[in-house]
Amino acid sequence: MRTAVEIPVVSLIYNRYKKASATQDAVIEIRVYYDGKAKYMSTRIRVFPKEWQRGRVVGRVDAVILNKQLDRLLIDVRQIVYDMYDAGHIDIDAIPSRLMAKRKPNVTFLYFCEERTKIRKHGNSVDSQERYDRFLRFLKEYGKIKTFYDLTELKVMELDKHLKKKNDMKAKSRWNNYHRFLNSFILDAQKEGLIQQNPYDRVKIDKGSDYDGIEKYLSPEEFQKLRTASMPEARLERVRDLFVFHAYTCMSYHDLRAFDEKKIREVDGKKVYVGHRGKTKIEFTVPMLTPAIEILKKYKGKLPMLSNVKYNEYIKEVVKAAGIDKPVTTHWARHTGATLLLNAGVPIEVVSKVCGHSSIKMTEKIYAKLLPKTVVAVVNEIENKII
Repeated sequence: MRTAVEIPVVSLIYNRYKKASATQDAVIEIRVYYDGKAKYMSTRIRVFPKEWQRGRVVGRVDAVILNKQLDRLLIDVRQIVYDMYDAGHIDIDAIPSRLMAKRKPNVTFLYFCEERTKIRKHGNSVDSQERYDRFLRFLKEYGKIKTFYDLTELKVMELDKHLKKKNDMKAKSRWNNYHRFLNSFILDAQKEGLIQQNPYDRVKIDKGSDYDGIEKYLSPEEFQKLRTASMPEARLERVRDLFVFHAYTCMSYHDLRAFDEKKIREVDGKKVYVGHRGKTKIEFTVPMLTPAIEILKKYKGKLPMLSNVKYNEYIKEVVKAAGIDKPVTTHWARHTGATLLLNAGVPIEVVSKVCGHSSIKMTEKIYAKLLPKTVVAVVNEIENKII
């Protein structure tokens, strides 16, 4: 037989941080205590010390109303606790979301994603924050997954079918940019008790492979065409220059944004840039090639940066103006630069260091796509040695 000790204790707490005074009010909170851990939830009701006595609001014209609100909140929280107890699993961290859903029965999955995004974006890089914003915009525009009832296998399959038609999107891109984000929010909702089943558990979505990204680069001929093309607007010229610099340095967008000319140093008479990748903190060393130096001089040492969203938007106009028919994005610059180095004969260990990869295997897996000319050149060299 279960004992009462196994059920969390629910109570009201006032002035937890001991900052309330005659001139400073404090919030009343609900505390759920269980297994040595406490979870606090704000009631959003604030009172002064003289207005709080023996766990009740006093001395206010709205005291009766506020006390009824507090009583209803306590009832709701205790009911959630009893439901967890009956289910045999108590997770006090999931109580706030369950309380939100209970008190706002019309809360949608879309609203849940918006609230979770605020938490997920906190402390992340600008690039990561923009990824969440882009996904939310897509989810709203797509319009077929709004409520928790929409989280079914058929809806996930329908989404995948829609994405396949979207610019002939490859499997890896579909997963990383859309399914992965949706699945992460579903996992959050599942953890907090808002849904029982995850449709991704029963639907197989092709995640692609790291080799998918290998096609996302400009050939040497296309890159030179882009470099020398005349742009119809100064705005596009700035974006083109940024992309060219981006390619010659093989940086990620995050590291490009953090670029600091003061970190350029001379090694054996050559200029190099040494930095640490924003995501992994792994050191990378970039030789500052002449075209990249010229772009820096053109903009007086300060790159013409813009948000990743605008960068992606404008680079499509740039490649169109250059007469290139490819769905180029900002990440193509990094792929293009690494591929150019590899096909110029730069050892893969060096390219790995330039890209700031954690291992050479990663470089081989993502970037080591040799162009036909390189293969022919290597074979010819071998042929000359063995004949």
